Amino acid sequence: MKLIDLARPLENTPYADPPGLHPTITYLGHRETAAQILGFFPGVAPEDLPGGEGWAVEQVQLSTHNGTHLDAPYHYHSTMDGGERAITIDEVPLEWCIGRGVKLDFREVPDGHVVGAGEVEAEFARIGHQLAPGDIVLVNTAAGAAYGTPEYVATGCGIGREATLWMTERGMRVCGTDAWSWDAPFVHTAKKVAETGDAGLIWEGHRAGMVKGYCHMEKLANLESLPATGFEVQCFPVKIKGASAGWCRPVAILR
Repeated sequence: MKLIDLARPLENTPYADPPGLHPTITYLGHRETAAQILGFFPGVAPEDLPGGEGWAVEQVQLSTHNGTHLDAPYHYHSTMDGGERAITIDEVPLEWCIGRGVKLDFREVPDGHVVGAGEVEAEFARIGHQLAPGDIVLVNTAAGAAYGTPEYVATGCGIGREATLWMTERGMRVCGTDAWSWDAPFVHTAKKVAETGDAGLIWEGHRAGMVKGYCHMEKLANLESLPATGFEVQCFPVKIKGASAGWCRPVAILR
């Protein structure tokens, strides 16, 4: 059995999210926190602690959409499945989060391109995989190679409404991308909206959840290390009450 880590770390970087949306992590070392631990034990002096050290601890300010995370249908809209209340991350069925994995390779697709249903169908045919209920579909874009650079957020293609619906109609409940968003980068979509006046282009892949509820992961890692098929994915999110997303540590299991 081989495990491949599909998660990006939570880290102090301005490049994994749009400006102003990145996490802030404050690291407190052992020397800095000796007073914290001594506060629980009156009469104990710093020199009584091993090496005079307290504990290492971190203070984190972040969004549920920082780092590798799983989006719940509630993130996309207040309704799903044609009008039902959209479920939050703590309500996502655990059985959705484990399943047969399949990787679609769209690394050569231009940045900002919106992948359509025909392209997805052709890619499944190319790799010889028939999508089945419970499969977890991972999309390898050009964004994966750009992670850690200022170009990351604007790099890669997006999966459009019709392509997303093509997959959810066949039973897909969870999918994921190595890009910042399941949809095409906003900088490219904004130009199309300005040119056409069509606001329906905004977040079209996400909004497909209004028709059929589904979850997707964003900011995945190491997809280039995966084969097209022949692996399992486990991607259980952190259980946050009433939230639109939860951080997760997705793993691909090759047997």
